[in-house]
This record gives sequence, C-alpha cells and structure tokens, in this order.
Amino acid sequence: QLHDGRRQLLQRADTAVVAADSCQSALEGVRVICATGDPGRRVTINMLARAAILVATATALAPAATQRPRRAAARPAVAVAEPATEALPLSSVVLDDEAEAAREKRERRIANAGTALDVFVVGLSHHNAKVEVREKLAVPEAEWEETARAIVAESNGAIDEAAVLSTCNRFEVYFSAKDARAAFSSVSRYFQGRSGLPMAELRESLFMLTEDDATAHALRVSAGLDSLVVGEGQILSQMKACYAHAVEGAGGKVTSRLLNAAVAAGKRARDETDIAKGAVSISSAAYELAAERAPQDLAGLDLADARVLIVGAGKMTRLLLTHMASHGAVGRTCTILNRSFQRARDMADEYEEGYDVEIDVVASDGDDAVAYELAQKADVIFTASSAVDYIFEAEKLKALKRTAGREKLMLVDIAVPRNVDPACDGVDQVSAYDVDSLKAVVERNTAKRRREIVEAEKLLEEERAAFRSWIASLGAVPAITRLQSKAEALRQSEMKRADAKLASLSP
Repeated sequence: QLHDGRRQLLQRADTAVVAADSCQSALEGVRVICATGDPGRRVTINMLARAAILVATATALAPAATQRPRRAAARPAVAVAEPATEALPLSSVVLDDEAEAAREKRERRIANAGTALDVFVVGLSHHNAKVEVREKLAVPEAEWEETARAIVAESNGAIDEAAVLSTCNRFEVYFSAKDARAAFSSVSRYFQGRSGLPMAELRESLFMLTEDDATAHALRVSAGLDSLVVGEGQILSQMKACYAHAVEGAGGKVTSRLLNAAVAAGKRARDETDIAKGAVSISSAAYELAAERAPQDLAGLDLADARVLIVGAGKMTRLLLTHMASHGAVGRTCTILNRSFQRARDMADEYEEGYDVEIDVVASDGDDAVAYELAQKADVIFTASSAVDYIFEAEKLKALKRTAGREKLMLVDIAVPRNVDPACDGVDQVSAYDVDSLKAVVERNTAKRRREIVEAEKLLEEERAAFRSWIASLGAVPAITRLQSKAEALRQSEMKRADAKLASLSP
C-alpha cells in the first residue's frame, strides 16, 4: 500500500506539471490570436480564463497530493532483509544538456515577460541635421554592435535592447525600453558624449519617435521613402546589415523583430511597386551632379572628356563607377586612389572587362601627399573613402601647380565623415560639393515617383499594423506569466512534499 500511495502522489504531482505546461500552451495561443488583430480579443479572454482554471485545478490537487494513504489493519511484522540503498528524492533527477538548456531558456523567458517592451528611435538625418553634425556621430559598420552594447550598458537599465544604423545620410539608434523618458535621456547623453556638441545644439538636430511612430519610421527608412534619393536600394542592404548586427549584438527579441519587419517591408515595397524603378543611389546622384555642373565649373569641359580621380575603393566607388560606365562617362582618363593596391586593382579589372574602359590604380600606402600629386592633373575628383580626417585641405589646394589651361577643379565629396575641407569651395578656381549639395539634383527623381510613393505607403501601413498587433499581443504575457509561475510554484511545492514523505522508501 505504501507503493500504491507513492504512485498516487506521483500521479498528482504529474498533474500539477501538466497544468503548468498547459499554461504555457495558453500563452502561445494568446500570442497567435492577438497577432491576428481585434477579432481575437474575445478568444483571448477565454484563453486567459482557461489558464486561470488550470491553475485552480493545480491548487485543488495540491492538498490531495499531501494526504497520507490509508493504512490497512496492523499485521505481524515480518523481517525481510533488503540490501541497503540510498533513496533518491524526486527532485534529484539529472537532466541532460538539452533539457537543462530548455529549462534555463524557459526561466529566462518567464523572467523577461514581466513587463512588455516597446520600440523607440532616436537619431538625426539629412532632413534635420547638417553633414558637419552627422559626421561627428558617424560609426563604421564594424563598430555597430560595440556601439549598441555601450548604449545599453551606459543606460543603467533604462534601455533593454539597442541597434545602430549609421550611413552617410543618417545616424539612428533603434531600441526597446519600458520607460521612454529615462531611455531618451540616456541616449541623448550618449549622443552628446560622442559628438562633443552642447546638448542645446544637439537637440536642434535630433528627432525622437515612440512606439507606433518609431515603427512607421523604420519601415519608411527600409523602403527608401525617407532617403535623400527616394527609392534608392542601398538603404535596404544597410538595414539588412543593421538587423544582422542586432541579432548578434544587443538587439534582443523586440528590436530585432522590428528590424526584421522593416527589411521585409522594404523588399515588399520594391517588389510590388515601381518605387525603385529608375531610382539612384547617392553615388549616382553624385555622377548626375558632376555631369550637370562640369560644363559650368570646368569652363565648358564635359565630364566624359575630363580627367577623373576617384579616392577610395569601397561600395560607394563601385556604385559610382557603375553609373559612370553605363553612361559612357568614365572620363578621358580615370584613376582610383586607395590606401591598399590590390582591392582597387580588382575593382578596376572588373570594370575594364565589363565596360571596356581603362582605369589606372595608385596606392597611397598612407602617404597623404600622393592625393595632391594626382590632384594636379585631375579635372574632377570624387572622394568616397572611410578616412576620418580631411584628405584635401584648402591651404594645400591653393599651393597646387595646375596645368596651364586646366586650372579649374571640381571636388565632389560623398563621404561621411567628409574627405574634403568645406573651405576648399572658397579657393579660387575650385568648386566643391558635399552630400548636402545633392538635394537639388534628386528633387526631379522624387517628383517622378509621387504616385509610387502613395502605393508604397499603403503596403507599409499593412506591415506596420501587423507589427503593432504583435507588440499588442505581448501585453497578455505578464498575466499569463503570473499564472504560469503560480502553477510552477505549486508543482515545486508538491515535489518537495513528496520527497519528504517518500524519502524512506526504496527506489
């Protein structure tokens, strides 16, 4: 009968475990139903009620599981010699690595579900910040994860998750938090410390968006609707990189989900509308600017007949060469100047084979004087390197000995931080442009795509609603979590009581 009593105790303890697991099923059901929108609200309430009933069932079972089994009439004791064994308590089951990992993941999920997070974004862009402000906050892609972790670490718990997006036209931090005011204050202090600007001056350039507005902004950025060049494709690849770094870095569940939704929305906008048809990147806008301004700035010389120097051999240079070569305007001569030789040589070989153009390559090997030597014989210079300091300075340009009859020089700087000192535009015979100078060039492209922008906005609204429904479903998590935690506590309590009562029994 002792063994029968033990079996009953185990069955009732198992029932408590089933109740706890059923609460988890109820939680998953609530998430799915809430994600479908408002029609599921009534069913959500039913799911919560179901979870409550399960906990009540486990509570009712708990006293029954502690009752002693009835004993039969006393019988004469018969001594039976049994080998000495050490009784193992019920809670001493050894879990394998997979089960232990699942248990730890479940405990973390329960702990993190106490309060629902929402998404926010703080940053600055070409809409409200000049390039001299943007370049003070620019972060190379290799440092995005490190920067995001620093933002979370320095927030003293105000920010739970963060991801950084830094391009030539924007610097934005997407993050998840429970207290928006404390989080915004923390990010603002980080921006101030990194830029070295007074807070009053910095705030003039910053934008801060919360929850629904932050969601809509992320989708618009990914779709290219917030870009200087509407519909440009480079921002989508940059948003993909932001998502990848968020997953590997400090993005967490909510922020990474937002960025994933943004990438999906950007793809859909380009697949289902013509927003990207004929769209140009910053690099191609730089080509258009140079082709348009060359006759005026170079005394009637067309870009196709100019001697071109390109500084840098990265993505921007690749895009620039693509547009120049496709228009047959690489220049009478074209030279790529890069710190290392092989990368530039590989790029030049690719375009020489694909477009039948000749491109020379020069490696600076860290010598700043090489750029000025090449500038003496150039008519148009495009700069797109990752250098953090000016490559061309006004005083040194003044000292250049230009070829007679080719004294005029055009500089088009599409790098952030800038490669060309703004004072160069004031040097005699020199015309200098930066990324902010491209706005007038791209306005024509924006006007042509007004109809497609409207269609893309409709698609983005659908994606926004889907993400916000998912966020809303997280609001049910705390209630379900409390019910699940109570059921788990009951299960643990019954296991301990059973251990105490059955400790003297043999296995």
